[in-house]
Amino acid sequence: MTTSDKPDHVADTPAESDAEHTGVAARDWEAASADPQYRAAVVDLLGALAYGELAAFERLAEDAKLAPTLADKAELAKMASAEFHHFEQLRDRLTEIGEEPTHAMEPFVAALDGFHKQTAPSDWLEGLVKAYVGDSIASDFYREVAARLDSDTRRLVLAVLDDTGHGGFAVEKVRAAIDADPRVGGRLALWARRLMGEALSQSQRVVADRDALSTMLVGGVADGFDLAEVGKMFSRITEAHTKRMAALGLAA
Repeated sequence: MTTSDKPDHVADTPAESDAEHTGVAARDWEAASADPQYRAAVVDLLGALAYGELAAFERLAEDAKLAPTLADKAELAKMASAEFHHFEQLRDRLTEIGEEPTHAMEPFVAALDGFHKQTAPSDWLEGLVKAYVGDSIASDFYREVAARLDSDTRRLVLAVLDDTGHGGFAVEKVRAAIDADPRVGGRLALWARRLMGEALSQSQRVVADRDALSTMLVGGVADGFDLAEVGKMFSRITEAHTKRMAALGLAA
């Protein structure tokens, strides 16, 4: 799911700004989790992130088989290891707050597996674009949500979205491939557009299926997040996608 690499000059999301936090976002986990609906939303969020990181580990390890050189294979193996470490952090946090990690992840398995099945790359370059463009959409979404989380949960979420190095690696390899054969650019641009649509649809389905998460997004739990802000959030995510496409040398 997650590669957190951001294109140059993408505006910071609310989670990364210096604005003073208010409401739930100004509290720590102990205080915020007294609200059972907020606690349920966070458990869902951590479960979704944990399974996403586990799936990212599996996919990067699988993509390494398509790598054209040993150096590329080793680079993907290193990234896969980083994703698994992120999974461990989320798993351990769920255990720490008294939740069973497998139970927390289970509601998101079908949706995430379905997304990955529908967007299985056919070659090495499509795999790189998927990790850089597709996974980054999910990371942008989680960063937006993190701005409204309690301080302890926010810190963990931002840490597991930390840079694995995949972005710079993908940009270098994709740009080199396009330079060598410009026709590759058209095919990859179409692929990236499909990923954008599938990723947004999948995110909306996951949220719609989980009452606590959907309530968080429209302001019932997390401070300051109303329907108008949700629209602005998706506009920011779309803008970041356009900039990532430009970084790859692809038309959005």
